[in-house]
Amino acid sequence: MSSDACGRLAEACARLAADDTTSTSRFLRELGHEVAGVRRGPLWFLDAGRGGANRIRGRGFRDHVDDGTEGQARHFAGIVAMAARVGPSPTRWLSIHVGRDAPDTADGRLTDHAIDFVRLIRSGELPLSETDAWIRATICGGGSA
Repeated sequence: MSSDACGRLAEACARLAADDTTSTSRFLRELGHEVAGVRRGPLWFLDAGRGGANRIRGRGFRDHVDDGTEGQARHFAGIVAMAARVGPSPTRWLSIHVGRDAPDTADGRLTDHAIDFVRLIRSGELPLSETDAWIRATICGGGSA
């Protein structure tokens, strides 16, 4: 088990992807539930609206997406859960205008990575079995992008 939050986020992806019967939509919703506390059912928007819950606290994110808090795993998975349900454009708009995550901030860049993660999975470019490696290569680590 990884000692940092980004590594545990990647491990959650690997665990969820290990179920061969998981659809891409279910994978994305389950990641939001497991990591960010976003409910699976029709009340998911209440959890997303309040910012979810830090089920994985800690650091371990690359400098360009590290805002200095211990909630980046929640932020990433919460954006994934939202983008899986309402699409990339409304998610980005809500993140910027409601969440006040300007595009040129760590949270804004993490939002963009989460939206791209959803797009890559939905398009088939990123197989579920490779999501943990994508997380580690794209947002984990102590260095800059």
